Amino acid sequence: MNLYSVALEVGVKRGTLAILPEPLPNSKDLCSYVFGEDVGFGGVFRCTTGLADRFGKHRVFNTPLCEQGIVGFAVGLAAMGNRAIAEIQFADYIYPAFDQIVNEAAKFRYRSGNQFNCGGLTIRAPYGAVGHGGHYHSQSLKPFSVMFLVVIPRSPRQAKGLLLSCIRDPNPVVFFEPKWLYRLAVEEVPEDDYMLPLSESELSIMEQACIEAEKDGISCELIDLKTLIPWDKETVETSVRKTEGFSPVTGGFGAENFCIYCRTLFLEVRSTRGQNLRTGHPLSTCFRTLLYAHQEQDIGCNQVNNKLLAILLL
Repeated sequence: MNLYSVALEVGVKRGTLAILPEPLPNSKDLCSYVFGEDVGFGGVFRCTTGLADRFGKHRVFNTPLCEQGIVGFAVGLAAMGNRAIAEIQFADYIYPAFDQIVNEAAKFRYRSGNQFNCGGLTIRAPYGAVGHGGHYHSQSLKPFSVMFLVVIPRSPRQAKGLLLSCIRDPNPVVFFEPKWLYRLAVEEVPEDDYMLPLSESELSIMEQACIEAEKDGISCELIDLKTLIPWDKETVETSVRKTEGFSPVTGGFGAENFCIYCRTLFLEVRSTRGQNLRTGHPLSTCFRTLLYAHQEQDIGCNQVNNKLLAILLL
């Protein structure tokens, strides 16, 4: 198997590139489409560079600045049996599309008694802070996005494998891409077509945080859920039972997990909780420094003595 080093944005592009030439089963007319604001030019994060030239502007194209229209069009396109890969340029601007996501896409199959569906829909959205985006380009939408499948890759290899799984999954999916990994994460990625399973978490040992915690005699486990809905409860529960500790890094979804394990494992688990300040992401450098300092302090491991600590990464 040939491998090549790519950054996260290239992993996303490779996943999209692998799906575009592929026609749908038993159909010569229906196919995959990629569209969004500036997608035809490559997108602001260069995830679709060159795709319009290769596959044609009728399949990779720009849209008006209207998120509700982008997702509404994608729902209709997917309902016709196509694979619709819609990009929301920044996740912060997905709110106008919530009506289409929550009331249309998420309920399409149910309201028709499984006669119709928009399972070919995948919504890509870069999210999170990169240090200079201010409060309109730095938000994390995970707490508001648990309507159907929600997937978040942590690396280029995951970006390609999970994106292919999302596009081929028979259900609509929101695919959040962490912006801070676009230029930071680089790893070896298989050239061939491959998919990573959805709804299966991955247990690993933390790196820098683990090193810091070990100075206090604490061993940390990291659970990368990859898929938030549905999420891998069994793996998390096994880790929590083993470690006797649970500390969700939360923005809403972690709180839900926290409640579940307080109910089911109350007598067995020592729980802590870390969360961000309830404030918008500041544009000012000095206020950003204060915000980041609070995050590092809150998510610290100093509340647990000589115990393994399970940290649920969101």
